[in-house]
Amino acid sequence: MGNTLVNRAYHELHRRIDAAAQLCGRQVSLLAVSKTKPAAAIRELAALRQRAFGENYVQEALAKRRELADLQLEWHLIGPLQSNKCRDVAEHFGWLQSLDREKLIEPLNRYRPDTASPLNVLIQVNIDAQGSKSGCAPALVPALAQRIAAAPRLRLRGLMAIPEPAHDPAIRRSAFQRMQGLYNVLKSTFPQLDTLSMGMSADFELAIAEGATMVRVGSAIFGPRG
Repeated sequence: MGNTLVNRAYHELHRRIDAAAQLCGRQVSLLAVSKTKPAAAIRELAALRQRAFGENYVQEALAKRRELADLQLEWHLIGPLQSNKCRDVAEHFGWLQSLDREKLIEPLNRYRPDTASPLNVLIQVNIDAQGSKSGCAPALVPALAQRIAAAPRLRLRGLMAIPEPAHDPAIRRSAFQRMQGLYNVLKSTFPQLDTLSMGMSADFELAIAEGATMVRVGSAIFGPRG
């Protein structure tokens, strides 16, 4: 996609997000998923005032972060986190959307610099119990939330999910509804929660209708991954 096409796609995407959010009476933010895309493409989108970008791989993200350091962007890790990458994430990311097990909490908290604001954390939930997907079981969410909330250098913000990419919208809707239910229950214990990250290029409007406050969109902006 050239610059003109990205510009057009980005503004059309925002129009659709804003329309869906208005129907629900809720603010919805956009995370531009920039995995596999070059730093130049991110710079183009930043020129359109997009600040938040999602990456799947720590090393790829760090290389882009260095190249784009002049832009002061907000970096989210949305892919699975290996234990040996906790320090990199704690030191260089603003958000981790894919925390799914307790053993990640202590090193993330330990390595988060005192000079930085707390690392924003979402618990990733494997809402459809997919064997090939990361994420914790819904039943494990309350205990994980308690551990994160007790870590002074982490800030629990909410939940994230990647539901099964079913062709039937009713199946996706059910997954989004279950995530919203889980989020609402958790919010009753942690009223500071403000983020339910779900919905991608093919289903973000459905996700917004069912409670999403953040959608993660890549191909609808940048075109198909090469």
